[in-house]
Amino acid sequence: MIRALLALFLMFPAIARAEDVAGVFDYYVLSLSWSPNWCALEGDDRASPQCDDGAGFGWVLHGLWPQYDNGYPQDCRTGFATPTRQQTEGIADIMGTSGLAWHQWNKHGVCSGLSPSGFFALARLAYDRVVRPDVFMRLPDEVELPASVVEEAFVKENPGLRPDGITVTCKSGMIQEARICLTRDLEFRRCGADVIRDCTLDDALFEPVR
Repeated sequence: MIRALLALFLMFPAIARAEDVAGVFDYYVLSLSWSPNWCALEGDDRASPQCDDGAGFGWVLHGLWPQYDNGYPQDCRTGFATPTRQQTEGIADIMGTSGLAWHQWNKHGVCSGLSPSGFFALARLAYDRVVRPDVFMRLPDEVELPASVVEEAFVKENPGLRPDGITVTCKSGMIQEARICLTRDLEFRRCGADVIRDCTLDDALFEPVR
C-alpha cells in the first residue's frame, strides 16, 4: 500500500508537467493593455519608448495567451528557435516594444504549437479581429469612469462579443486591461470562470493618449 501511494506521489510532477504541452490548449485570451495607464504605473519608471510623448499608443497587444478551460499553460518546450530581432521588432507597432514581444513568446507563444513567425502573425490577426472603441483614443484629459463602461464599449463595437466573453481588469485604481476570449479560430467565445474577474470600480482612472 505504501509503495503504491509513493508511486502515485512521484507521478504527480510528471502529470503536472505533461499539461504544459505546446499546442495542447482550449482557447486564447487576447489581452489588450491601455498603454497610457501602463506608462503611468510602470512604463515611465522604466523609461520605455512606448511611453514617449507623441508615441500615440492606446490599446496595445499585451499578449495572445493559450488557455485551458481552467488555467493555462506556460513555458512549454518547443522545437522552434527563438524569435529573431526582426520578428520581435516587426510586431512592436502593436505591442509597444520588441522586448514585450520577446517575453510573450517565451512565456506564452511557446505553448501555441506555432513557430515565432506563425504566432506573431496569428497575434496580429487576433488584434485586428477586435474593434478597439475609438472614443477612448479621443479623450482630451484623464477621466474617472466605471470599469463596466469599458466593457460595454467593446461589446457595442464588436458584434458577437458578449459580456461573458470579455473581462476588464484594474490595477492601483486604474483601468489595466481588456481581456477578450477567442476560439482557436479567433471567434468570440465565453471566457473560462478563472478568467472572468471583472473590475468593479466605479471611479477607475483612465489616462489620455500621449
